[in-house]
Amino acid sequence: MKKISLYVASIVVLLLAVCAIFFNFNDKKEDKKEELKKITVAEVAHTIFYAPQYVAIEKGYFKDEGIDLNLTLTPGADKVTAAVLAGDADIGFSGSEATIYVYNSGEKDYLKTFAQLTQKDGNFIVSRKKMDNFKLEDLKGKTIIGGRIGGMPEMTLEWAIREAGLDPKKDVSIDTSVSFAAMSSAFIGGTGDFVCLFEPNALDVEKQGYGYVVASLGELGGVVPYTSYSARSSYLKDNQEIIEHFTKAIQKGLDFVHNNDAKTIAKVILKQFPDTSLNDLEEVVKRYKKIDAWPKTTEFSKESFQHMQEIMTKAEQLEKTVSFEDLIYEK
Repeated sequence: MKKISLYVASIVVLLLAVCAIFFNFNDKKEDKKEELKKITVAEVAHTIFYAPQYVAIEKGYFKDEGIDLNLTLTPGADKVTAAVLAGDADIGFSGSEATIYVYNSGEKDYLKTFAQLTQKDGNFIVSRKKMDNFKLEDLKGKTIIGGRIGGMPEMTLEWAIREAGLDPKKDVSIDTSVSFAAMSSAFIGGTGDFVCLFEPNALDVEKQGYGYVVASLGELGGVVPYTSYSARSSYLKDNQEIIEHFTKAIQKGLDFVHNNDAKTIAKVILKQFPDTSLNDLEEVVKRYKKIDAWPKTTEFSKESFQHMQEIMTKAEQLEKTVSFEDLIYEK
């Protein structure tokens, strides 16, 4: 009888221990869930060009770093910076040139860049006619839809045209009147001989038979901190831990795209682009991998930052250059 009682007591103790572990585990899960910090990011566009970011979302890298990410589509780098400055977004995701404009405007709580996601222009030059041996000199006397004045795509286009020995003001007609969202439809509707398009728009135009991709603006423009994350100086100072974890999540996304093939990447981000087929996603990812659009690290060099300012200066959109150290966030 004594042995039976001891046996029963042992079973009860064991069950209590299991229950304690189970409830403690659930409590930790709940605590972890409650600890997630909600961060609002204003993104300039929703495009496959930003695949590493969407990989980080779909693979749960942000949650692993304790972040509940809220993405808000905010077309235009100027609108992204306005949202961040107004406090409607914690972090802005757009062209790095936006931080320079804000700094030069005299804003006291100006924006600083803390991580890059892309290192080249993501646009492709699309021709209305098939051209097997396209050269930038072929733009002479033609009209190309180039994007917003002061935006990196249009400024990079101007820089590349100058490098080819042409005057973008005299030899080429760059149409800057068409909004980003309407560029492909305007081209399909008959505007321009060429157009600069992000993916998957360039591929869509090709598939519909309205044009042909003839060059990568990213390859022509060189390495720059093309699309990056920035925040107000005060936010960066007060939220160093959040910025550190956010950057880690982005780095994991970059690592994934460099360590996996296009098909694997396409499968991961498919939910982010429900109107794009898996095959098209794979094709676009291949194009971006081919031009080395994504950097190996979130950090970028002083040289690439200076090259970006050179592009801006040549486009007559920057009267005063800014020190690399002034606009780059360092812990």
